[in-house]
Amino acid sequence: MTQLIKRASAEARAFGSKRQDKLDKQDKKQAKRLKRERGDDLDRDLDDAPRIDVPRKPRFAPVTFSEEGGVRFLHFGTEWVQGAMRLKKPNHIELEYAQQMMAWLLFIETPKRIVQLGLGSAALTKFAHAFLKRAKVEAVELNPSVVIAARTMFELPNDDARLTVHEQDAWDFVNDRANHGTIGALQIDVYDATARGPVLDSTSFYRACRACLTAPAGVVTVNLFGDHPSFVLNMKRLNEAFDGRVIALPEVHDGNRIAIAFAGPELDIPYAQLEKRAKLIEKELKLPARQWVKGLAISAGADDATSFSI
Repeated sequence: MTQLIKRASAEARAFGSKRQDKLDKQDKKQAKRLKRERGDDLDRDLDDAPRIDVPRKPRFAPVTFSEEGGVRFLHFGTEWVQGAMRLKKPNHIELEYAQQMMAWLLFIETPKRIVQLGLGSAALTKFAHAFLKRAKVEAVELNPSVVIAARTMFELPNDDARLTVHEQDAWDFVNDRANHGTIGALQIDVYDATARGPVLDSTSFYRACRACLTAPAGVVTVNLFGDHPSFVLNMKRLNEAFDGRVIALPEVHDGNRIAIAFAGPELDIPYAQLEKRAKLIEKELKLPARQWVKGLAISAGADDATSFSI
């Protein structure tokens, strides 16, 4: 892969003077605390001490990029790929695991509200905004540098009547009661620079995600890393939160596994019906949906079954 290119301007534009003001306030608070502990001697110490401007450790990992074969990749300062975009097809979902994140389309019609937790390169957000016209599309991203990178390097449009990017912690978003019962499809891809497992993975988090789903049925898809201990942990907690109604598609070549969790009534759908739905998705959206149906059958472990039940 080509050498990583650091996008220093994204960090600078994201934080700028606001970040420095925040750090200055933190310095003042620390000085007040020390003064209470040590008394007036601190004033003299600070008066005599030289002021040294040193680099501060950033709150987030640096946002970096690489390009190869006409594809631009997003990284968080490491070789791990956090997203991708084919330059000639900016609204196309390039990575196979990201395409699988759309597998909820097999089970429900386009809902009124689709939400992504974790923006990344905005592949899912752009796709839903461009092609699922009946939905209001939202993304939740804590790192302002990632939002800027998505806008400037991955062609994410500005917010409009159908598109909103929230600069917010995903934990706070799913625990906000205003979001409960309002989301038809919730896509979760919350990784840090190490990319070895989701940074939010508790049963409480997944229960809050379930609470956000609409009645009578909503679907969650979660990006997991198949050959890491976090996969077993996350599947356990997802099953606890969704009463065992969770299935993971087979691992793709990138090592990712997409878990699908269901709320609402139990499903018993003939595979022939899923195949018919998949063909429609492939025709209308150019996504490899029949591969998803095959993956469901493999993961369900019932080769002779005529229907998918969960």
